[in-house]
Amino acid sequence: MPYDVSKMADWQIADAAEEHMPTPEEWRQKLGLQKDEILAYGKVAKLDFLKIMERLKNRPDGKYVEVTAVTPTPLGEGKTTTTMGLIEGLGKQGENVGGCIRQPSGGPTMNVKGTAAGGGNAVLIPHSEFSMGLTGDINDIMNAHNLAMVALTSRMQHERNYDDERLLRLSHMRRLDVDPNRVEMAWIMDYCAQALRNITIGHGGRMNGFLMESRFAIAVSSELMAMLSIAKDLADLRERMNNITVAYDRQGNPVTPADLEVAGAMTAWMRNTINPTLCSTAEYQPCMVHAGPFANIAVGQSSVIADRLGLKMFDYHVTESGFAADIGFEKFWNVKSRYSGLKPNVSVLVVSIRSLKMHGGGPRVVPGVALPAAYKQSHPELVEKGCANMLHHINTIRAAGINPVVCINSFPTDTKEEAAIVRRIAEAAGARCAVATHFANGGAGAQELADAVKDACKEKNNFQFLYPNEMKLRDRVDKIAKVVYGADGVSWSADAEAKAKSFEADAKYDEYATMMVKTHLSLTHNPALKGVPKGWTLPIRDVLIYSGAKFLCPVAGDISLMPGTGSDPAFRKVDVDVKTGKVKGLHDVD
Repeated sequence: MPYDVSKMADWQIADAAEEHMPTPEEWRQKLGLQKDEILAYGKVAKLDFLKIMERLKNRPDGKYVEVTAVTPTPLGEGKTTTTMGLIEGLGKQGENVGGCIRQPSGGPTMNVKGTAAGGGNAVLIPHSEFSMGLTGDINDIMNAHNLAMVALTSRMQHERNYDDERLLRLSHMRRLDVDPNRVEMAWIMDYCAQALRNITIGHGGRMNGFLMESRFAIAVSSELMAMLSIAKDLADLRERMNNITVAYDRQGNPVTPADLEVAGAMTAWMRNTINPTLCSTAEYQPCMVHAGPFANIAVGQSSVIADRLGLKMFDYHVTESGFAADIGFEKFWNVKSRYSGLKPNVSVLVVSIRSLKMHGGGPRVVPGVALPAAYKQSHPELVEKGCANMLHHINTIRAAGINPVVCINSFPTDTKEEAAIVRRIAEAAGARCAVATHFANGGAGAQELADAVKDACKEKNNFQFLYPNEMKLRDRVDKIAKVVYGADGVSWSADAEAKAKSFEADAKYDEYATMMVKTHLSLTHNPALKGVPKGWTLPIRDVLIYSGAKFLCPVAGDISLMPGTGSDPAFRKVDVDVKTGKVKGLHDVD
């Protein structure tokens, strides 16, 4: 170590590193765990959350480090790579360090983006297992979610077929009278399948279901995944399961898994998902994997459970937020930290020279298409102009009472002049700044970053939420839009405003999290607008309710819960070595 990144792909580096990866029993001894606290699953293991937390409940929490980023290109700017690199860098200094990242979806893994295991010498292992299902949490969520849809659609069929109330009672059912035009849940699968966004089900007559319009969404957008990310324990997950709004009846009342008598079975499918999976960096520091929520509609974080566990087990716990600071950090700040009661010590803002050039007016970046020459050549003028986006995100993090550490995630095409511009502007804004080469050099390349993070952790911050729980929904959205996005204000469609007023009139919704829904590719609702746009208004066209997770989701712009597969998907390059059984060709861009 480190491996030569100019000669080896990420999956090849991971494959080589896995030869010396600790076994579950070696991890147990290394981490000081009891025999019944670690559950082996082949190369990896699950950690028994409840047992470990009970044993370590009186241990002081370690330092809490969050990783976010500037507004990315569609290729991502290296949050996961930086998370792995920082863990490796702190580990190389002899610190007791670990972390947690989200489980990748099969959709991006087999599509343009690829998996999200980090990259180069800052990669998570075992790479293939991580990228392709791991210990089955997403499959368990799919089964639990789709079971709710089975319960709903079969109930609708039987209620139609049993017009006689006596026959209905003999089947041990009460009539729910579901409105087929107000089914809130979709079926889910863990691929990007645009052909399934809008479908019709129940063809073939009365014995083949209820004929109606339906749809599919990607698995990680499921409300069940969002619930896993914020649940305190299995009891909390079970209680939330009762309250999911699956559909509405013809009188406008919600129909829930409790009404369908399926909540217990759904929780049974998910019983093992509450325990995080233990994986490893390529330099053999522990890193958990837990939850994989859809970042631009759900909370977009690894789980509260994993962070609580990591803070007890490690002196430094590193956690990653999805997308840029306007989405990932904002939800970490005002949702996840509010649910968990945990306060971060520092936030790392990942910056790439590539992203700053884009925000400075560089050519359009298109997934699956070669980067334009401007991103491979020195263009300090684009970098300087693009730093406005970085400064905006620095100010967002500082609004939470945290002074961030800016990490320049170094690419081989970056120049010293370009990096010097970023450092000068970041430090002038009062932030620490470090150049990191962890992709090429692993932990040795993250020493400046590790030092900056440790220094920042020694400082007392003034962490505070952007708004109190008592603030009403429209006021919350207005504050987020102005402070975090830089909008002049908010405009509401008639339907969205009517819903907002209805929620505001009922005090029970004060405790619901405000989960903004917008593109991750711009500070605005329009993904084409880069940099720091001025003079714009955020349009809210709808407000979704996730009653199990307790989210109110104001929707800005068009967001699809079922992404599409591109013309040059990653699955074209994936294969199996038939002699060894090892997967080859998986690639990373984050």
